Amino acid sequence: MAKPTVAIVGRPNVGKSTLFNKIIGERRAIVEDTPGVTRDRIYGEAEWGGRRFHLIDTGGIEPKSDDIILKQMRQQAQIAIESADVIVFVCDVRAGLVADDREIAVMLGKSGKPVIVCVNKVDKIGELPFEYYEFYELGLKDDPIPLSSLHGTGTGDLLDRIVVCLPPEENAEEEDDVIRVAVIGKPNAGKSSIINRMLGANRMIVSNIPGTTRDAVDTYVENEWGKFCFIDTAGIRRASKVDDKIEKYSVLRAHMAVDRADVCLIMVDANEGVTEQDERIAGIAHEAGKASIICMNKWDAVEKDNSTTGEVTKQVRTALAYMTYAPIQFVSALTGQRVNTLYEMIVSVYDQARLRVTTGVLNDLLADATARNQPPSDKGKRLKIYYMTQSQVAPPTFVIFCNNAELFHFSYQRYLENCLRETFGFRGTPIKLIIRQKGDSEG
Repeated sequence: MAKPTVAIVGRPNVGKSTLFNKIIGERRAIVEDTPGVTRDRIYGEAEWGGRRFHLIDTGGIEPKSDDIILKQMRQQAQIAIESADVIVFVCDVRAGLVADDREIAVMLGKSGKPVIVCVNKVDKIGELPFEYYEFYELGLKDDPIPLSSLHGTGTGDLLDRIVVCLPPEENAEEEDDVIRVAVIGKPNAGKSSIINRMLGANRMIVSNIPGTTRDAVDTYVENEWGKFCFIDTAGIRRASKVDDKIEKYSVLRAHMAVDRADVCLIMVDANEGVTEQDERIAGIAHEAGKASIICMNKWDAVEKDNSTTGEVTKQVRTALAYMTYAPIQFVSALTGQRVNTLYEMIVSVYDQARLRVTTGVLNDLLADATARNQPPSDKGKRLKIYYMTQSQVAPPTFVIFCNNAELFHFSYQRYLENCLRETFGFRGTPIKLIIRQKGDSEG
């Protein structure tokens, strides 16, 4: 299910980014090094007390400034506030309570969201300076939290408060029969058009002006294939071209749409082929472990001969070498060509991502795979694989126990992944392998 969102806001230079980095640093996660995947540092993910959430860092707010950059930063913060479930309002104890803090507090109070006031740069939490108590004048609900984002003191209290303020976790059973589909791609790749065609009605605003779709928009539909929720997202631009702060939040919302989705339709302009930016966008879905379908849109406008489909398929597979599991469909949102096949493909990859294999069957496969291709060895030590079990679905995740994780080369992991796909399919979904080392007295 979708993770809630927490936005960090405040005046410039109060320590928002330092606090953001400190909180993100608390989450020790293995990050997959996916080719073409870039991370925009205005957002991240954190975990505390068993709750995971998105964290948004914003530019400083100066309510009355006419400077165009500061205006954009104000807009940026406003979008973050609208997107957030909880707002962390950071102030600077050394500067004391200033007029801009009061104006920001009024703006936040109108949002109707839970607001947590943090008084930053308090070096000694046990000896609160007189200036700290000024921030009670902001009139927000709870006591201000003193902290030092630089040293990390007080951040635990902040995270405890955030978790208390987060909305209740959604009941996954309530809508477990609805398949959520995020439609992602560059501006003008045909995202809204493909949804309109699939729905049979013009539910989205379709325009050739980049940036028409700023937000993620949900549309529900029920038909003979099942129940679907389509999430139309703003086009994801190349990072160097994302100068407008609002566009940065369009990228953020696309990430969040992928996070909420079960299946991603990756829209590529067939006239252009897979570009570097398309690789990055596909990487977002891959890194999130989402089942995906690559849609080569505007296929009607491509000049073709008998070899065109094969050549384009080869180009796609080369460019997106890290997600060869994703099926490719050649479609036209304009004419409707092959669009009617997408529902069946969505259901198929959704089911494949949720396929569960029993431990006994997995270990039969493992025994056969290791007999056909022995595990690698190094300096007289051979990798021994004891057993494999599936720990979760969506994406299918397998834990493999062995004697020496360092001997478990990437190439052998890929071999086992291929064996899993040959036997069970898993078409359209990434597979995650987790290697666990278990003591082996035989060395």
